[in-house]
Amino acid sequence: MEPSGTPAEGASADAHTYRMPLPRLTLTPDVSHGPLDGAWWPRCDALELELPSLVSSLDPDPDTTVRVTVNPAEWPDAPPTVMAPGRVIAVEPAEPGSEAHVITLDCGTVGRWALLVVPPEEPSGSAVRLLATAADPENRLTAARMLALAETGRFEGTTGKTE
Repeated sequence: MEPSGTPAEGASADAHTYRMPLPRLTLTPDVSHGPLDGAWWPRCDALELELPSLVSSLDPDPDTTVRVTVNPAEWPDAPPTVMAPGRVIAVEPAEPGSEAHVITLDCGTVGRWALLVVPPEEPSGSAVRLLATAADPENRLTAARMLALAETGRFEGTTGKTE
């Protein structure tokens, strides 16, 4: 049997189109009242691979300019732009002294989010707790504090709220 250069009869030409998996993302419902608006758990540390699905999940209009701010210490190899289907995402370094493990996404009129970046190698149980806590509207913990608590094993989803 010889290979054919055309799709099988009845098969779609794009049957083998690859789509990035949905991002592991949680967002604070409505308006955040803390230092974070949610959390993102990328699968790897290659921003150019992970960023398109993250931005796509926020559903900005194709004509919306999207800017992402990252800490250069955490993303030393971040490219100045990332290509995504139908758009170019501008990647800018955060100001000196900005919090590590935070990414800021500015999607014009759609919204602006400051997200905890859960390290890709974080164990799933800990990552799930970090995702949930960062999206809690009552959360008052910074990204650094949340990750420090997770590292010591004392993180049980505390929000740091005062009662």
